[in-house]
Amino acid sequence: MTSYGEKPWLNWYDAHVTEEIPIPETTYLEFLKKGLQADPDRTAFYFLGSACSFGQLDMLSDRFARFLTDKGCSKGDVVGISLPNIPQYLIALVGSMKVGCVMSGVSPLLTPREIIHQLNDSKARVFLTLDALFQAHLVGIADQIPALKQVIVTNVADFLPVIKQFLGKLLKKIPTGKIVPLPGKEVISYKELMAVFPADCPGVALSPEDTCLLQYTGGTTGPSKGTVLTHQNLLFNQIQITQWIDRDLDPKVDILDVRRGQDIMCSGFPLFHMAGLGLGLLSMSLGNTQILVPDPRNTDRICADMEKYRPTQLVNVPTLYQMLMDNPAFTTINLSAIKYCLSGAAPFDVDSMRRLESFVGEGKVVELYGMTETSPVITMNPVYGKNKIGSVGLPVQSTKVKIVSVEDGMTEVPVGEPGELIVSGPQVMKEYHGNPEATRNTKKEIDGDVYLYTGDVAKMDEDGFIYIVDRTKDMLLVGGFNVYSKQVEETLYEIPEIDLCAVIGEPNPERPGSEIVKAVIQLTAAAKGQDEDALRERITAYCRENMSPYKVPKVIAFVDQIPLTAVGKVDKKVLRK
Repeated sequence: MTSYGEKPWLNWYDAHVTEEIPIPETTYLEFLKKGLQADPDRTAFYFLGSACSFGQLDMLSDRFARFLTDKGCSKGDVVGISLPNIPQYLIALVGSMKVGCVMSGVSPLLTPREIIHQLNDSKARVFLTLDALFQAHLVGIADQIPALKQVIVTNVADFLPVIKQFLGKLLKKIPTGKIVPLPGKEVISYKELMAVFPADCPGVALSPEDTCLLQYTGGTTGPSKGTVLTHQNLLFNQIQITQWIDRDLDPKVDILDVRRGQDIMCSGFPLFHMAGLGLGLLSMSLGNTQILVPDPRNTDRICADMEKYRPTQLVNVPTLYQMLMDNPAFTTINLSAIKYCLSGAAPFDVDSMRRLESFVGEGKVVELYGMTETSPVITMNPVYGKNKIGSVGLPVQSTKVKIVSVEDGMTEVPVGEPGELIVSGPQVMKEYHGNPEATRNTKKEIDGDVYLYTGDVAKMDEDGFIYIVDRTKDMLLVGGFNVYSKQVEETLYEIPEIDLCAVIGEPNPERPGSEIVKAVIQLTAAAKGQDEDALRERITAYCRENMSPYKVPKVIAFVDQIPLTAVGKVDKKVLRK
């Protein structure tokens, strides 16, 4: 019988991938600088028809860095950034890192109450946000964020040519907001900052153990927690991914001196999310071009950019791939330049993955898995070798995993059986910021290694491929049986009328401690308007034929639109409310 300690996954690594990677004794900033300076004339990013070279990005980020130091910021001070995927995000991100400040992404979709929590918990000293959000949210709560000293205000159009700025605002296509003084805080426009502060960035002494990012969890099961990621955490994970995806790496060359400027990435992952942030940083560090997507729901724009710039890498959440495939423009794009399509952050059903492969090529859809606490990647399907559709792949280099009993959190379950996935490796976070209890509950020492408890129910097959079954908090207890919501949802997705679905539990009033399986369903456009009672009967009948009786949804609710998180995951926290 295979055991986790035998690491069966190593047998399926692509030939160029090593079992272990030496831990580099340098900072992520040094890796990033090499990417910025490898080819100053190469395009760093495209944005709504405009382009910026790496040389320009380096210079503009120097200006932002000088602003921070002139305002008294020093190593370890937190800079909050609440923007969509626009150039100002990358400029502020790089500028903050250059002077040792800690960057913390703040979702533009947060409520004022959530913004207060995150900025106060992180003790953010500087905050960069849109003028529309400044007016709508920050003005009313600024007096409740005492540590905040400087607020930088920008607009989506600030990086565009003057004529595009003028037309966008004239035609009301670009949201704007009024900038007013805030008592006790300095308010400065991004444009003024770039015009006033010189591009001479002061140096800073950093160590691999210094905090690099303070990224907050999605808060889908409770208040969001600040994840402390060091320079070493981030750098190591980016080296893992770099080796994993690039089979042309010369094994004799230091991984920090990899080839640069080989790819163009198009990703709809938001930069304020760890997946999007990691991808954006990796593209810059490798000197690769990225296509910034400020509005992932605008698939017409994404398709136009893909046609024009011909990306070699697509990286999206499954819902965005679905939206792209449903856009007729996607079917006409020349996709021959695509090397692979990475998918993560949510389950991707097998039929949809095969449909995507019909556009981009067989074997080019690569599913992976990670979380904010692991910088973020834990597992990934081989890019060139054995790729199991429906699996999130193999544990990446220098990473140990086990699957343990959900009940006691310690007993290893047999390979092939579901349990909680725990992971150990250099990419695992240092701690939860200011929350030692949550850190103790999540990181535990087992046999001399510190393991992170992911909160995900998973199983491993004999080859070492991981399959995510459910979130532990999404697992239902029905009459003494465990019901994994993802398994029920996968069956529901086989029904043509269902566009999107989510399975949650409701307390069973007749059996205390037991739950009722409830399916919340968003119908396809073609199915809307049909008799709902008849649909319920057909759905129930199909479920009875294809799953155990205790898994069959007892309650079926139809909704116009299932709520999604900012990244595109189904928001079960909202559904439960």
